[in-house]
Amino acid sequence: MSATFGGRSGRQGKLSRWLRGRRPKEAAGDGGRETLLLAAAAAGLPLAPAAHPAPGYRCSCDRVGCPTPARHPVSFAWQTQSTTDRAQIERWARHQPDANFITATGMVHDVLDVPLEPGREALERLLGSGVEVGPVAESDDGRLLFFTLTRGTPEDEDEWWPCELDCHPETMDEHPGLRWHCRGSYVLVPPARLPGDERRVRWVRGPEHALPDPLSLLEVLTDACSRYAGADHQGAAWPLRH
Repeated sequence: MSATFGGRSGRQGKLSRWLRGRRPKEAAGDGGRETLLLAAAAAGLPLAPAAHPAPGYRCSCDRVGCPTPARHPVSFAWQTQSTTDRAQIERWARHQPDANFITATGMVHDVLDVPLEPGREALERLLGSGVEVGPVAESDDGRLLFFTLTRGTPEDEDEWWPCELDCHPETMDEHPGLRWHCRGSYVLVPPARLPGDERRVRWVRGPEHALPDPLSLLEVLTDACSRYAGADHQGAAWPLRH
């Protein structure tokens, strides 16, 4: 897919600077964390507790050499455990004050997960063109997450498979392009902490924004990723999750 866009206007330049410099105001302390989690659940994002950073760039889980420290659920039953129930999320947040949270995709929403640089470029273009963009999260490990409606389960199951089947945590570095998180996958939901000093996942556009159809964003995102790949990652694979 490809798209052609005009030259950068003054408005687009200002938008670019806003996107690169903006950091949403997140309330400090556990109260702010809980408020943000409840806002995500109220928007329909099913949540479940996840691991958190431990000293020495390690994960709070007991797995030696964890491939995704602080980025994975704590329970193998995370898909059935994920919920939008306010009381349950309050209990989790208060009883597990250090925990990150994941949101299970493919139930209510999907996530289009792209490298930060082309993601910012695509977001600028989408907003500048008046396209309805939903919630967007930025991760300090170099990714931008676009939250969309899920496509649901198609009639032909052979044409649909979860993200995890072709992109495992151990092979993430080999697949630096667009990842479509759908049924069977998950992403961290803000606010989340990553290993390292002050590394986080935060909202760029919060969950109060309505979830868009993923196809309304896909062309611009794939175009930005393709040009980024051609410039910086020649020969790399850029898989499309669907």
